[in-house]
Amino acid sequence: MPRGRSTFTKRQKEHTRQQKQRDKAERRSQRKQEKAVSGSTDDLAEMRAHAEEQAALFNLDAEQEDTAEQSSDHLNE
Repeated sequence: MPRGRSTFTKRQKEHTRQQKQRDKAERRSQRKQEKAVSGSTDDLAEMRAHAEEQAALFNLDAEQEDTAEQSSDHLNE
């Protein structure tokens, strides 16, 4: 028994609707991934800046100790 034109049209509409849903879900997942990547880049930059600050503080402490040792060496001479 042949199908009518309305059945074909309904199938086409349903197929189009499902395809749009898949496309929308894909775009949503891409946005989430992009957001996650940009967030991790910011975290990395923040961690790097913190590490540089810590290194600078460590270097200052080391320099102060060196200066103090040199001063005590000069006093002992």
